Amino acid sequence: MDIQAYIQTGIIESYVLGLASTEEVLEVEKLSLEYPDVQAAINDYSDVLEQQAFENAVAPPPNVKELILAAIRKEDNIAPVIPFNGSASSKSGHTSVEIPKSISGISETQSINDKSNFWQYLAAASIILFISSAAYNFYLYNQYTEKKQEIVALLNDRNSLQANNNIYETTIKQLQSANDMMADPAMAKVAMDGMKNKQEGALVLWDTRTRDVYVVANKLPAPTQGKQYQLWAIVDGKAVDAGMLDENCNSVCKMKNIPKAQAFAITLENSGGSIDPTMTELYVMGKI
Repeated sequence: MDIQAYIQTGIIESYVLGLASTEEVLEVEKLSLEYPDVQAAINDYSDVLEQQAFENAVAPPPNVKELILAAIRKEDNIAPVIPFNGSASSKSGHTSVEIPKSISGISETQSINDKSNFWQYLAAASIILFISSAAYNFYLYNQYTEKKQEIVALLNDRNSLQANNNIYETTIKQLQSANDMMADPAMAKVAMDGMKNKQEGALVLWDTRTRDVYVVANKLPAPTQGKQYQLWAIVDGKAVDAGMLDENCNSVCKMKNIPKAQAFAITLENSGGSIDPTMTELYVMGKI
């Protein structure tokens, strides 16, 4: 198995982003155990996503930090000292101080208020921190969604380019094959001239050894919707079906094997072909 080609299909990116199907996930995890390169590709792409997340990170608003520090300073504040008059006695060498009940009550109330204010500030700071955290997480989620969409678009573009590249490679191979057949002396070449338009034309390559027939129809106009070109071999004055021209064939089209023929012609028929040629739709014809 060509692991590098497998990695380049984009399956690793789909796996890391969570876009892969269940079968693809199982396949990637299995191959990651068998091939270190697959696991390395997973790790590398995960690191890239993590790096992008850090590079696009946004710090929370600076006032959140000040609110939290203010709440902490409030906790550390010392309660104010309230002066009062007391009476002292020197019995047994000890000094006793009597605290008025009213002042004692004020002190207790002040302590309760301080604690209440501290928890209020702390609760407010917690709410602000929670809201900021939620906003930051929402921002990160949007960033992740945008990056994910960009990556999916890039993967689609790459797959499209790969598909186009495969088409170009196939066309080049077909043209090279046509050149080889053109240079083969055993290949009979039948030029078919246009019957309606002199600019139209096609070429039949007929292998005199295998009797295989090929058509180069690069001078025929694109067929209309629901229509398809059909090749005919003229054998003893009768038209014999030699195959339909595939609309996806852009260079050399392989047709049916024809043991013998005196001429070839192409008509435009309904998609799927006809039993007999429609002579009013005869486009090109050439004798051997």
